[in-house]
Amino acid sequence: MEKKIRKYSVGIVAMFLAFFTSCNDLDLAPTNKFTDLNYWTSPEKASAVLNMAYSQMFGANYFFANERLSDNLYEGRGNTDEKIITSGQADAALGRFANEWRNSYEGIKTCHTFLENVDIVPNMDETLKARMKAEARFIRAFLFFRLTSQYGDVPLFEQNLSLEEANNIARSPKSDVLDFVRKELNEVATILPVKEEYASFDNGRISKGAAMTLLARTYLYENDWTNVASICEEIMDGTYGQYELFPSYSGLFMPENEYNDEVILDLGYVLIERTWSEFYDAIPISVGGRINAFAPTQELVDAYIMKNGKNISDANSGYNEDNPYVNRDPRFEATIVYHGYQWTKGDGTTSTIYIKPGSSEAAGASNLDEYAGPGQNSTGTGYYLRKYFDPTAPVGVAAGLNLILMRYADVLLMYAEAKNELGQMDETIWNKTIRVLRVRAGFTDADALDYPAGDLREIIRRERRIELAIEGLRLFDIRRWGTIETVMNGNPHGAKFAAGNTQYIQLDQRKFDSERDYLFAIPQSQRDINKNLTQNPGY
Repeated sequence: MEKKIRKYSVGIVAMFLAFFTSCNDLDLAPTNKFTDLNYWTSPEKASAVLNMAYSQMFGANYFFANERLSDNLYEGRGNTDEKIITSGQADAALGRFANEWRNSYEGIKTCHTFLENVDIVPNMDETLKARMKAEARFIRAFLFFRLTSQYGDVPLFEQNLSLEEANNIARSPKSDVLDFVRKELNEVATILPVKEEYASFDNGRISKGAAMTLLARTYLYENDWTNVASICEEIMDGTYGQYELFPSYSGLFMPENEYNDEVILDLGYVLIERTWSEFYDAIPISVGGRINAFAPTQELVDAYIMKNGKNISDANSGYNEDNPYVNRDPRFEATIVYHGYQWTKGDGTTSTIYIKPGSSEAAGASNLDEYAGPGQNSTGTGYYLRKYFDPTAPVGVAAGLNLILMRYADVLLMYAEAKNELGQMDETIWNKTIRVLRVRAGFTDADALDYPAGDLREIIRRERRIELAIEGLRLFDIRRWGTIETVMNGNPHGAKFAAGNTQYIQLDQRKFDSERDYLFAIPQSQRDINKNLTQNPGY
């Protein structure tokens, strides 16, 4: 019962979704169902609506889809929306643009419905009510931040809209949306408990620490280093709850370690009741995958440094192109499946993954996982994913593993980056940020752990890429750095398995238009309804 708060029943979700129907995505509230006096009769019913808002805040589909819009992953099959976006062919009618807009405003409407009706629940404990209101306000702020991060200027409103209002509302400036989000987060942080004040039954609820971490992220995406540094410093000092790194990097993402002290906010899942299955098309076929739809790029693989702390391009690193996966950053093994990888199954047994063309026949094994060229069932890059694989998932990989939206490692990385950009990075700050992350990862060489003399900006950015790989944050990092204009233009690569294993796989070209692609298009379906919705440049 620990996960009750967001691991709601499918029946409740279906019931509420049936009410969320209208011709305009901003007018999605039921008008005569659970907004009337007949519904709001108990705290349990109010909680069910709040649970609905939790479920609409984010999901596994967007968690991994955002990563597929970055240089970390490559779409190997089909013509998905993410592949259309990264190839530079997206227009305003694209499903991804319409769906994220609709899903976000659905969640906002649920929050408004809760906030406008919870006060009429009879005999409800006032402290509980205040906390639940703060949770709903956090979710609403999260969703408005999500919208403005993807679309820029978006309609901003603090109550349910009538159909006429929804059909005529204009976009609010991004600065106004961010001001609203930050005001809300600062206010709810004074109401929400710290995580230690929640009982185990309430594991997964939004806490004071989550509000402040999201606040720091709103400043991070605007490169406001002073605010990022001050907020992260308070989180690190324990002002908003006690957080620390989990001892094992790979263990951090295992189901038996959910709700550990590194997790600040996650998406709750549970086997059978609420699951996600994106990894059915990301893991090796020989261990239960269906096909390979998305896989790590060679560029991500090359970003992992050696155990001695040197980049693979350093002549003194010890990197061997013919044996490239040895003595690498220990987080590599926990994240990416490579040729010869020892895959540990849920029962503790292991199997060798053969990916290099021709290798399985020599070993007398199945060739299901071998790279076979573009568009095939096997990997398109020569790699598969391991990080976030749930070993307890049944056949079909319907996983009940929580997905972490915010964790303490990110706070340390935000702080390190902010202090460096402010010209305030020193050995003391390095030791309590990057060094402790590398110690936790398993580095022991002094050259990997000690304060470096090189380009600290590049080192910190690389550390962020590796530590947070496949966690849906890379897209927003390369946008704010401006490096997206380079890394998402040209051909990404896969392993050295082309031309008889003599050349790196060259993948489909990606295109990024700096005049257009920093933002999603305002959905054409919405502009057809509401003539006051202007379009972003280039669409």
